[in-house]
Amino acid sequence: MGKQKETRKVSRRLDTDRILFDHKFERAVLGSILLEREAFRMLAEIFKPAVFDDPANRNIAEAMVALFKKSKPIDILTVTQELKEVGLLEATGGAYYVSKATDNIASAANIEFHWRVLQQYYLEREMLRIGNDYKNRILSYGNDVFETYDWAMKELDSLINSVGSKTAKSLPALFKDAMNTAVKTRLTGESVGIPSGFRYIDNVTGGWQRSNLIIGAARPGMGKTAFVLKTAYNIAVKLGIPLAIFSLEMSSEQLVHRLLSIHSQIPGEKFTRGKLTEDEEKFVYDNSEALVKAPIHIDDTPAISLFEMRAKAFRLKNDKGIQLIIVDYLQLMSGAGDEGNREQEVSNISKGLKRLSRELEIPVIALSQLSRQVENRPGGSKKPQLSDLRESGSQEQDADLVFFLFRPEYYGMEEYELNGVMVDARELAEFIVAKNRHGETGPVPLKFSGQCMDFSDYDMSKLGITVTKSDVNAYLKSTGQLEDGKKDSTFVQEPKNEFKQETLTNNEDFLNQTSQENESTEQHD
Repeated sequence: MGKQKETRKVSRRLDTDRILFDHKFERAVLGSILLEREAFRMLAEIFKPAVFDDPANRNIAEAMVALFKKSKPIDILTVTQELKEVGLLEATGGAYYVSKATDNIASAANIEFHWRVLQQYYLEREMLRIGNDYKNRILSYGNDVFETYDWAMKELDSLINSVGSKTAKSLPALFKDAMNTAVKTRLTGESVGIPSGFRYIDNVTGGWQRSNLIIGAARPGMGKTAFVLKTAYNIAVKLGIPLAIFSLEMSSEQLVHRLLSIHSQIPGEKFTRGKLTEDEEKFVYDNSEALVKAPIHIDDTPAISLFEMRAKAFRLKNDKGIQLIIVDYLQLMSGAGDEGNREQEVSNISKGLKRLSRELEIPVIALSQLSRQVENRPGGSKKPQLSDLRESGSQEQDADLVFFLFRPEYYGMEEYELNGVMVDARELAEFIVAKNRHGETGPVPLKFSGQCMDFSDYDMSKLGITVTKSDVNAYLKSTGQLEDGKKDSTFVQEPKNEFKQETLTNNEDFLNQTSQENESTEQHD
């Protein structure tokens, strides 16, 4: 109680002597609740006794909450009895003070307005308290400035969320929004979400959908960063959609080298080792305008905390209009430091990223490192499984979509069976949709270029199938990912506005503007 009194003493007024409370409004809210039975239900979701500045009024508010939890009526008699049972009636001013709360209250018609006024005062008092504590922490020796910043952001975040509650939407409004999206998708042929740039992946996922947390996991060396960089390239360079990349493993310069390699199809090591020829340098300078102007925003702060990332993400959303966030990778983020163990810390980060995607209403793709358990499995059973992710906190539960990347070449395989056909494993990767709240699961083959760390659509004719719905369903069934009797997969419906790959693919003759992939695609169309 002593700490509460001290806090109120320093927080009730500013230097300008502005009063940060109004006890008349507090009494008006309490009186309205005591007068009308339904008044409390109007505020039940956001009613918080701490909002009341006066201790006596706060005691009455706490008694009301206790009665509500017990499903008992809230009136002068029941509140008085509740205060008496917890030994606070005398400290509150007795039964007389409780009954006087209804004086001059005609109805509860204005209770919501009165409550908003009290909330405003409460927020101001608490922000002043946090500010004073922040100042004291800064002036104290031994406090890390970044930990102090994280603490302040956490306090402010907790404060704002403690006084608000999202209003439920009616079914008619939700129905209208849902059908508008469905009709627009049918008429335009566009993905529901942001297209990844990989046509077969989009047919499974519907694109990267807003408010979704997407977890992409793999063992080291599978190309996690390369994949998300390629989808970022497709989205920002091809479509002009702004996005942010939080890179905790690689520097921004290294990421730009990789993007340049993807864009020019010149091997990445030539950029990192300074081995570009004069002609290659000239080509890059002359043909990189689209990449340079792409709305890609890279933050390479190492060991960034969730709170710092959240603050930066909100600023990027407001200032740059980002529509996608990529995190590389989740386990390198730092937590608040009070979780107890690393698994709990990762779980809290995962939940925080999910919450961030909901708040900003944009997809968040978070890469994750799988445990060594995958390597210990015998033979060719090294494909990742959801069980491999369960040891990494609550990522599986928090994610709307989980995908794995698997490259058989990494494990020394020269050939790999797809749809009953043995194919060259050297340029093969599998994008495995292991969890999908909004649709199908299953593997999607991709082409992988190790020289440029680049992914592209796989030539399906190598599997002896054409790109039709029934054929690819057969492919999914052959791999055990689509059970008989299950709903037909949307895996292979050709999008009407598919990406056109315009980057170079001939590394020896880099001035050749026709990519091998486009030539292959044209042969099979």
